[in-house]
Amino acid sequence: MEVTNVCEYEELAKQKLPKMVYDYYSAGAEDQWTLKENREAFSRILFRPRVLIDVTKIDMMTTVLDFKISMPIMIAPSAMQKMAHPDGELATARAAASAGTIMTLSSWATSSVEEVNATGPGIRFFQLYVYKDRNIVRQLVRRAEKAGFKAIALTVDTPRLGRREIDIKNRFTLPPHLTLKNFENLDLGKMDKANDSGLAAYVASQVDQSLSWKDVQWLQTITSLPILCKGIMTAEDTQKAIECGAAGIIVSNHGARQLDYSPATITCLEEVVKEANGRVPVFLDGGVRRGTDVFKALALGASGIFIGRPVLYGLAVDGEAGIKNVLKMLRNELEMTMALSGCTSLKDITRDHVLTESDRIRRSLSRL
Repeated sequence: MEVTNVCEYEELAKQKLPKMVYDYYSAGAEDQWTLKENREAFSRILFRPRVLIDVTKIDMMTTVLDFKISMPIMIAPSAMQKMAHPDGELATARAAASAGTIMTLSSWATSSVEEVNATGPGIRFFQLYVYKDRNIVRQLVRRAEKAGFKAIALTVDTPRLGRREIDIKNRFTLPPHLTLKNFENLDLGKMDKANDSGLAAYVASQVDQSLSWKDVQWLQTITSLPILCKGIMTAEDTQKAIECGAAGIIVSNHGARQLDYSPATITCLEEVVKEANGRVPVFLDGGVRRGTDVFKALALGASGIFIGRPVLYGLAVDGEAGIKNVLKMLRNELEMTMALSGCTSLKDITRDHVLTESDRIRRSLSRL
């Protein structure tokens, strides 16, 4: 069967992966309301297309933190990718480089920063949790810098892991033949005593619940890499992030895996963009499955979007080729949406090209 859209990869991945692995990748927290809402919120945003515009040539190139990329579609950090395919993060790195876009490597990857760097040239960011032992953070950041990573995506929404009930039912553990490669060859203190599967659980338990804004500032004292705050959802936290020196913001609810009944990220985007007011770029992840979703995020002020689960599903089904196809389909759909909306470049995409639920309510009230 020919795969014609990104969503079809999920069903194929479900058939192929062990249940415990598929559930780990696909599940959200608790009732999974936010997981559904991340998708459904996009469907409530409609288009206001412009016509009779020459769209013979469409330019999707953009710049992220001074790095030129082929399109505003990037890869979000996803943990433990070798559960999906033996090549894991290495396939993801090659696919991203081939597509001319950015890959973000999870610090809980099953491939190390050095192994990813060895796949060849590419623009890569490193996702970071802050641990109780700051020496571990220093070592991870140093390794990422040495391996040529260009930015740190600091996860700020995880003082503790959300309650993912499917993982509890499945008694999820990292398969014994895999390990968290970025923690190898570090001075881990007590972590040294854990076996590989136990290491994953122990690392998760060491995420620092006291993480605060002062740690965003501290991180800038140990690295010159730009820091993106990943997990911002409000104007208040946007202002705080900018005050603390963040180079950018990723509007994210952690793929709906943390606080259930948080709004969809696309619903929060405009509030964050308005507060940022051009001082730093704002990106979005969560729920993007179509090129139309990408266009909607750009119209509401995002500088680009990150995809997570679609990459995992493409990887599970067809390795590197699957990820390349996911990126190609989203690129082609975005190009089509731009053409049919009368936009020949990303700067042509404006707020006037979309109609949100709030817009429609305001229009209805104005007629009363």
